[in-house]
Amino acid sequence: MARRSIGVSADHHHYKWWALSCTSLGMLLATVNSGTLVIALPNLEQALGVDLLTLVWVILAYMIASTVLVLTFGRLSDVFGRKQAYVAGFLIFSLSSLGAGFASGGTDLILWRIVQGVGAALIFANASALVTDAFPREQLGVAMGTNVMVAAVGLVLGPVLGGVLVEISWHWVFWFNVPFGLLGTVWAALVLRELVRPEAERGFDWWGTIALVVGLTGLTYGISRGGLVGWGDALTLVPIAVAVVLLPLFVVIEKYARSPMLDLSLFADRGFSSATAASFVAGLSRFSLTFVFVLYFQGALGDDPILAGVKLAPLAVGMLISSPLAGRWADQHGARTLAAGGLVVSGLGMAGMTILDTQTAYAITAALLFVTGIGSGMFNSPNTAAMMGAVPVHRRGIAAGTRMMLQNTGSVLSIAILLAIVTSAVPKETLLSIFSGLTTGLSSAALDPFIHNLHVAMWVLAATSFVGAGISLLRPTRKQEQAHELLQADLAVADAHR
Repeated sequence: MARRSIGVSADHHHYKWWALSCTSLGMLLATVNSGTLVIALPNLEQALGVDLLTLVWVILAYMIASTVLVLTFGRLSDVFGRKQAYVAGFLIFSLSSLGAGFASGGTDLILWRIVQGVGAALIFANASALVTDAFPREQLGVAMGTNVMVAAVGLVLGPVLGGVLVEISWHWVFWFNVPFGLLGTVWAALVLRELVRPEAERGFDWWGTIALVVGLTGLTYGISRGGLVGWGDALTLVPIAVAVVLLPLFVVIEKYARSPMLDLSLFADRGFSSATAASFVAGLSRFSLTFVFVLYFQGALGDDPILAGVKLAPLAVGMLISSPLAGRWADQHGARTLAAGGLVVSGLGMAGMTILDTQTAYAITAALLFVTGIGSGMFNSPNTAAMMGAVPVHRRGIAAGTRMMLQNTGSVLSIAILLAIVTSAVPKETLLSIFSGLTTGLSSAALDPFIHNLHVAMWVLAATSFVGAGISLLRPTRKQEQAHELLQADLAVADAHR
């Protein structure tokens, strides 16, 4: 008797759910990892004896690597196959997590985090494309909503788990990824199938990749360093100047490159361009929120890591509730109004956070975090489904990469900008105490500059979220989207008969 393999064939009507199980596992691992690390930052600062800039770059190095490479890997997956890339991403993420746990200082930890970002980029670049390949257009919102819901579970578990792990040792913040990453590697290798024939064109955009890597790294480093060290320093200004030159040059290179990693022709579709722009602004407005609240809970309020993780939970619970409902609604009624409304709700939640101080009752903080999470869930799944559904099948790898690149670019800049705002005019001794979670001896007066900057940061995030809502309203209406899909189908039939 022939041995039965795990999973089902690519043409089986249940294959889409098997594929979704793989991508959901990837989303869960990525979001849990993010939450555990952010909660562990004060412990890392104490254990490794690193300065504040190095500590922040433990986060940023991973994010930049996964951001600048996600486009390249999206392009390569269109050429060589999405399954192989996704499996490789899990394996690299697992092995680099093992190495990060053995790091003995800030520099080698940052290097391991870069390798970890390479694995994450392979996962991010292919997850949305694999789901979009497997699901019919009318169920795509539910599928994306499920992925976002799983990510929200990771956001709930991550900070709490991080608080527990750092009580054992900071090393386990990285080592816990290893068994789950290896499980994901095996599961994806056994279950996933290649549904799309790879492209014949196999060129690689070296110059575009270099321009994006150096430009984005320079911009992020300059902004993050300016807030901590000073804006008049050469090591702050030169990287920003390099970015000002290279990032526009990147767009020019992509316009004329033979095999560009960023396909500018995708932006000719109004639905795709408005959704990607909204994704960038959403990343800019929301990602740094968790980072700021870890400083608020552990730094300003003096909570221990486990309690701080629990206090962050309402943000993710809001996403967990709204994401699947939003995906189902978008499948039936379109994403335009719902995505815009989600960013408005998030913006209102963040605007409300400008009242927080060291004496604010936690119930108020929890309610505001919950409202912001509800808005995030309303935006994420409809926006992603609309974006991925707007592109041709054979371009979904590069489209998924473009989405993640722009969203992660917004997230990277969000951390850098918010860090510059929050640390402005706060004495170095106070900052060190806040980042170390050792503020029990500080008076309210000493914390006042930090709280004031926290309010400024929340106003900036709220305003950015409202701008994103306006951008979301630029996308086509439901009727216009359906008319566009019919036109694309007619063109495809006409091409087939030529």
